[in-house]
Amino acid sequence: MTSRTMSGTRVLVTGGSSGLGAALVAAYRARGARVLVTDLGEPAPDATGDYLTLDVRSDADWQRAVAWVDEHWGGLDILVNNAGVASGGRIDVVPMEEWEWVLDINLLGVVRGCRAFTPVFKAQRSGQIVNVASLAGLAHGPGMATYSAAKAGVVALSESLRYELAPYGISTSVVCPFFFRTNLAASLRGSDPSAAELAARMITGAREDATAIAERVVAGVEAGRPLILTDRDGRVVFWGKRLARALYDRQMLARGASMAR
Repeated sequence: MTSRTMSGTRVLVTGGSSGLGAALVAAYRARGARVLVTDLGEPAPDATGDYLTLDVRSDADWQRAVAWVDEHWGGLDILVNNAGVASGGRIDVVPMEEWEWVLDINLLGVVRGCRAFTPVFKAQRSGQIVNVASLAGLAHGPGMATYSAAKAGVVALSESLRYELAPYGISTSVVCPFFFRTNLAASLRGSDPSAAELAARMITGAREDATAIAERVVAGVEAGRPLILTDRDGRVVFWGKRLARALYDRQMLARGASMAR
C-alpha cells in the first residue's frame, strides 16, 4: 500500500494510544491516511494528530465519535475496533465480575462500534470494518476461557457482518494474531495468578512486535481478506487444529494436565 493510495483515507482506531493500536495508527499515518485516535483518558502531552476520548463500553462515547467524524471529515472509510484487555484463568477461579468486564470490553465494545458506524457506512455505500480478535478466538486453550470466549465472539460477529453488510459495499475483516510483544502484559487482570503469569511470559517472550503485526494487518485490510492471520506461529496453530485435530487435542490436553498439576 502506497502513500498515494492511502492519502485522505479516514481511519478511526480504538485503543490507539498504545500497543497494537498505536502501531496501527503509525502504519496508517505513514501511508498518508487521516487517523482519529481514540482511547480512555486524555492524550499524552507529546501526542500529535486528532484524538478523542472514547470508552468502548459507552454508547454515548460512540455517538460522540460518530458526530466528530461527521463534523470534521464528513464520513469514515475504515473503523478499527482494536481496544481490548487481557485476562485468563480457570473456570472455577475467575469470578463472574471478571467475565462481565472482559466481555463488555472485548466483545460488546466491538459490537457497539459496529452498531455505531454501520449506518454511516450504509449511507456512504462504502466502508471497512476491522475487528481485532486473537488466535485465542480460533484456538481455545485451557485456562483462557474468558479471553477465548470474547475473542471467538468477535470472530463470529465479523463473519456474520461480512455477509450481512456486503450488499451495502461494506467489507469486514477480523484480525487474529498470536502472541506478540506489546504492553498488554502490563494490563493483565485476573483472579488466577498462574494463568496471568503464563500469559505474561508468552507476550514478553514472543518473537514478533506490534510494529510488524500492524504492517501485516494494514496489508491484509487493503487486500480485503476476511480473516487476517498475522504470523507463522498463528498459522501453524490454525491449520494444525483443522488438519491434525488429534495431535492438536493431545497438545491441549497435555496443557490442561500441566495446569492441573
